[in-house]
Amino acid sequence: MNRLLSLLTNLFPVWVLLGGALALVNPGWFTWFSGDSITWGLAVIMLGMGLTLSVEDFRSVLKLPRAVAVGFAAQYFIMPLLGWTIARLLRLDSALAVGLILVACCPGGTASNVVTFLARGNLALSVLMTMASTLGAIVMTPLLTKWLAGTYVPVDAWGLFVSTVKIVLAPLTVGVALHHLAPRFVKLILPVSPLVSVLAITLICASIIGSSAEQLKRSGCVVLLAVLALHTGGFCLGYLVAWLLRLDRINCRTVSIEVGMQNSGLGAALARKHFPHLPEAALVCAISATLHSVIGSALAGWWRWRTPPKSGEKRGP
Repeated sequence: MNRLLSLLTNLFPVWVLLGGALALVNPGWFTWFSGDSITWGLAVIMLGMGLTLSVEDFRSVLKLPRAVAVGFAAQYFIMPLLGWTIARLLRLDSALAVGLILVACCPGGTASNVVTFLARGNLALSVLMTMASTLGAIVMTPLLTKWLAGTYVPVDAWGLFVSTVKIVLAPLTVGVALHHLAPRFVKLILPVSPLVSVLAITLICASIIGSSAEQLKRSGCVVLLAVLALHTGGFCLGYLVAWLLRLDRINCRTVSIEVGMQNSGLGAALARKHFPHLPEAALVCAISATLHSVIGSALAGWWRWRTPPKSGEKRGP
């Protein structure tokens, strides 16, 4: 049974891609999963991650402030400039360029925590980097978007804080508490927890794609090319920067995933609210949600296959 669960979990990229394809064929199959459903889905994902963590995991990460700083700096330096560069090189029209730059200026997504877990990276470090970049987004996302896209995008600081608490901090805290207070219960449900997270992410991505299906069909391959280049570059450059700064192999993976995966849901929400006259901007964010999950989960499957549980850490690829 455990082998079957592991196999289904490692097929994460297949489920995400299949969900996106089905959402294009019949959006109604997935668009029901929206609004509060997405919030609860992300909360369930973070609860599952919290079940695998102990207080000692966070204590060990706090001894590595350099790794957190590297991830934060890479998140808000590599991705925004990469998004702007790709938009210029591909000569995207204003709507697509704004969408690409906007999603590039967003913080790391909570899905990065799931992918880090699947890749046997440093999960506690991933969670801390996600929290740091999310809180930093209150200032960094509007400033970078204004600078690179030429348009100021206001961010509801209090709303972002509340969302972070609801989606990340609260369920994660509950998970860590259960890890210590109810170890038998945790041991019972832990084998299915990664698969539940995979299914939740698949539903979230398919929902976003389904809601923008018609716009995607009209926009052609240029959107796919631009978003693919953005996230592939993010994963590669994130790993390279961490490696050059002499982080160990496990932390290099973690930084790579954190930099390459954006909070595309935040980008889509901002685009719909502040650029209603540019519907293609939100479409870019929707495509981003699926593509970074496919790329990240493919990497996670490769790294998970190469690294046995509790393997030692060492520098280099």
